[in-house]
Amino acid sequence: MHVEFEHLTVEKEGNVAHVTLDRTERLNAFHYDGVRDLDAVSQLLADDEDLRLVTIQGAGRAFCTGIDLKDLSADEIDMSYHPPWERALRRFETMEPLVLCLIHGYALGGGLQLALASDIRVSTHSAEMGLPAINESIIPGLGTFRLPRYIGLGRAKKMVILGNNVDGDEAERIGLVDHLVDEETMHEEFEALTERYMRVNSQGARLSKQAMLTCFDQDFDAFLDRYLELQTEAMTGEDFVEATTAYREDREPEWQ
Repeated sequence: MHVEFEHLTVEKEGNVAHVTLDRTERLNAFHYDGVRDLDAVSQLLADDEDLRLVTIQGAGRAFCTGIDLKDLSADEIDMSYHPPWERALRRFETMEPLVLCLIHGYALGGGLQLALASDIRVSTHSAEMGLPAINESIIPGLGTFRLPRYIGLGRAKKMVILGNNVDGDEAERIGLVDHLVDEETMHEEFEALTERYMRVNSQGARLSKQAMLTCFDQDFDAFLDRYLELQTEAMTGEDFVEATTAYREDREPEWQ
């Protein structure tokens, strides 16, 4: 499957889909049409029952610099921008497939928000990440919801209120990114990491993602009920049967 939007492309290879942001002249910043396209792409991928993993990366010199400041300063962006944007990010965050993103150059504002909605963040050492919306005297979207969950409330307040950026090395140190890669070989290393996650991408892995989505929002008893529901689904699934069979046969499992 190959789908092209004005500034987005989606390429599906088997049960892996690759999303590329491609508005290179604006460092992949989003305007209205781009947000609507991202909303449509997220729905397309969330509805694909065969999909097991999604990658997101940016073409050119950056991952994504968020909302297009040229449009914002010209009063061409208002509150109607935000619902489809937040809807798209929530779909990436909650869809069944694992979502990996590759950050290089800049992941600012909405770019970092999109990365935070991914399950696994891979970054070059020199990439710059931040939520600089304070410079326009606005709130950095639901980065205020997601960022504290990864780096803690204190660090998140400091980043948001001062509008500070961090590089890849610092982002890895504070838990904002999960893997570091060299800029010269980032695509090869990202592909290797994608293959690594696919090797362990069983139904159990994907259900574990679903369980952890609510780990900060439920009390213990509610979370226990949810866990038992998901564990029942895992232990009655084809991948569990394959795992036990592969163990008995002394071979690597082949996930559905």
